[in-house]
Amino acid sequence: MNAATRNARQIIRQRTRTQRAAAKIRRQGVATLATHCIAAGLGVKEARTVAGSLRKSAPKAGVTGQAGISYAKNAKARTCTRYTPAEVAAIAVIYRPRKPAYKTCAARLALAA
Repeated sequence: MNAATRNARQIIRQRTRTQRAAAKIRRQGVATLATHCIAAGLGVKEARTVAGSLRKSAPKAGVTGQAGISYAKNAKARTCTRYTPAEVAAIAVIYRPRKPAYKTCAARLALAA
């Protein structure tokens, strides 16, 4: 596989991940903070990082979300909290990132509602 093909596959993988996350939010109305971050264009690792920071900012915004259970393919079920796009926007307004990629993600999350 040459470099152009590898790059093209990587772009398609990222675009697919983003579109699937956005479709899930549109379909169900709520999603975890990491899913909202992935829908805003971050990779999985960065989304987990930003979601942790957003989770810390949630009580400051007065947002509680709704409790749920997330199921992974071969892992045990975990409790999670799902948020609407409006709740995520309220949290994103308070969130003050330093990294440029995280700043653009926060801006997208704030505009998503």
